[in-house]
Amino acid sequence: MGVMGQVIFFAGFILIFYFLIWRPQSKRAKEHKALMSGLNKGDEVVTSGGIAGKITKVTDDFIVVEISNNVEVKVQKVAVAAALPKGTLKDI
Repeated sequence: MGVMGQVIFFAGFILIFYFLIWRPQSKRAKEHKALMSGLNKGDEVVTSGGIAGKITKVTDDFIVVEISNNVEVKVQKVAVAAALPKGTLKDI
């Protein structure tokens, strides 16, 4: 029972690790990759630094975000935390 118990314990530990850590992390990474590839001009986004604005230009690795009238910031695509529903910035 000693060796078999250790094998069962180890297998249980692997399953817990998979379902609680690895699988959710993989799902979040896949969703973020889909978000980055779906960014278009005119989308409203929030960066990981908390800056909210509207995308005015999209390149391969960077986007240009207008955060106020005539104020634009270049941001890496990977720094985009979330896409906002249209019209959210007008309500702020």
